Formats: sequence, structure tokens, C-alpha cells
Amino acid sequence: MAHVLSRSRALLLCRAIRSEAVFSAAKPLPSLWHQQRQQQRWSSHSPLGITLDPLRKKVTLGSLQSLYRKGEPITVMTAHDFPSAHVADAAGMDMVLVGDSLAMVALGMEDTSEVTVDDMLLHCRSVARATRAAFTIGDLPMGSYEISPEQALETAIRFIKHGRVQGIKLEGGKEMAPTIAKITKAGIPVLAHVGLTPQRQNALGGFRVQGKTSKGAMRVLEDALAVQEAGCFGMVLEAVPAEIARIITQKLRVPTIGIGAGNGCSGQVLVQVDMSGYFPPGRFIPKFVKQYGNVWAESLRAIEAYREEVKSRQYPAPEHTYPIPKEELEAFARDVEKV
Repeated sequence: MAHVLSRSRALLLCRAIRSEAVFSAAKPLPSLWHQQRQQQRWSSHSPLGITLDPLRKKVTLGSLQSLYRKGEPITVMTAHDFPSAHVADAAGMDMVLVGDSLAMVALGMEDTSEVTVDDMLLHCRSVARATRAAFTIGDLPMGSYEISPEQALETAIRFIKHGRVQGIKLEGGKEMAPTIAKITKAGIPVLAHVGLTPQRQNALGGFRVQGKTSKGAMRVLEDALAVQEAGCFGMVLEAVPAEIARIITQKLRVPTIGIGAGNGCSGQVLVQVDMSGYFPPGRFIPKFVKQYGNVWAESLRAIEAYREEVKSRQYPAPEHTYPIPKEELEAFARDVEKV
């Protein structure tokens, strides 16, 4: 009888263990990332983190074409490093452009003609690490694609392989059509750029609005049609009268991304430093820029407050320091006296 009771208890115990195992398996386990975050203690230069919306799908050429077909504007923002790309991606940008404007806004250069391929690749890699969802584009700098289609393709391949972007942008109209065709046939998406092309400002007589006359507008349209036929998936349309940009957009079968070209384009792009107000008062900004924030003022306020608290020894306060057991501190003080 005792043997039978022992066997029954054993069976009950086994069933209980199996039930607990099933129950435990049914509980949602923390992700590997969360486990790692719990185990690690970071220093002051810890990683900024992953995307704030892990459920957001990766934007692809198919996604962009879908937005275009539905008539939903495509949102594009420039970024030049990990933090600026991180916030653009978190804000839900469809595309993030590593524009050659970083020459001025990130590197303090006079204009875009100074920036090199190596400069751009460094910034592209930084941006690519942050853009988990947005479609990323790298801007080919002046001198890296104009000599021949072969030179352009070689540069474009470097941007994909070493810059880790999904596509490239280059400036120019009809004269760049063979180059765009060469790159797209190699399987690299190209975002064209017509209208005002800043890399050619000297030839254009400065940063001037394009297409202000009937003939000028026709030249912009011809450029747009040429780069479309060459295989670009879309094009930036810069500094063109809104009415002209709307008509050109309607004549195309690929999206236009406007900058200073009105809201009749298929999407819009702005330089993040401009639209966020990350510059000192008095800096010139183009007419088409709307300033949505004042990052400079907030950063200045924070840094000045830090300076004052350091000078007055308000910072660091006790809550910003690491504790030590009282007995250990007393022991250390005694040992110091012997030194």
C-alpha cells in the first residue's frame, strides 16, 4: 500500500512539474535586447538605443511607389550623423537623405563643392546605423560622378557597400541621363535632382530660382522627363515656381520631392538643421524653409545652465555621485593619513 501511495505522489509531482513547465513556456519571455539591457551598465557614452517604434516596417522602393500611387505625400529629411538620423527615423520619415549640405551644416565648409567622397561615406555609415525603417539615400558629391558613367557607377557602388545606404542621389538633367541609366542597370536606386542644382551654382549665377520663364520651365520639364526615362525612381525638384512644379509632377510617372517647389510635388524634403532651428540668430535661411523648432535656443539654455551649476558647485549633486560604505570611507581616510 505504501508503495502504491508513493507511486501516486510521484505521478502527481511529475504532472505538477509538467504543468509548471507549460505555464512557464506560455509566459512571454523578455527579449534578448531587454535581457542585455538589464545585465549591462553603461558609461556616459552609452549607445543611444534602437528605434522607438520596433513595429514600423522597413520602407522600400515598393513602399515609396505605393505612397506615390495613393497620392500620399512622401516625407524626406536630411541627416548627417547618428543622432540626427535617429530622431528623423523615430519621427516616421519615409526617407532620410545624407545630403551634401552637411558640408556646411556639419563640417563648417563654405559650400558643397568642398565635401569629399570619404567625408560623405563616413556620415552615411553613421546615418545608416540609426535608420532602422526609413529608406536612406546618399548624395554623390561634386567631382565624384561627372567625368563618366563609369566613374559614377564606381562611386555609387562605394556608397552602397561602404556607406550602407539603399540608394544614391545625383544632380543634373538630360546630360546625366546616361549616368543614371548606367547606375540603375547595376541595380542601384537613383534619386535624381533637377531645377536648381546647388553643386552648379557658379554656372547658374548663384542660387537662383529655375523655370521662371516659359523656356526655362520647359528646360526643367525636359530634364525631368530625361532622368525619368533613364530609370530614376524619383527626383528632387528644387527652387521652381509652385505652379510649374505641379504641372511637371503631373507629367511624370515617378514622384517628385520638392524643396522650394510648392506643395504640388509628390513629397517634400528639408534640411534638418534649418527646419529644427539648430543655428544662431541672424543666420540666413531660404524663403522656402519653415522653422518648426528652436533647437539652438534650447541647447544654449541647457549648456549655460550647466556652466553656471559647475561654477557654483551645484553640479554634481549627491544624486549624481556614487556611494561608498561609511566604514570603507573611514578606513580609506585612516590609510591616507599614513601616506
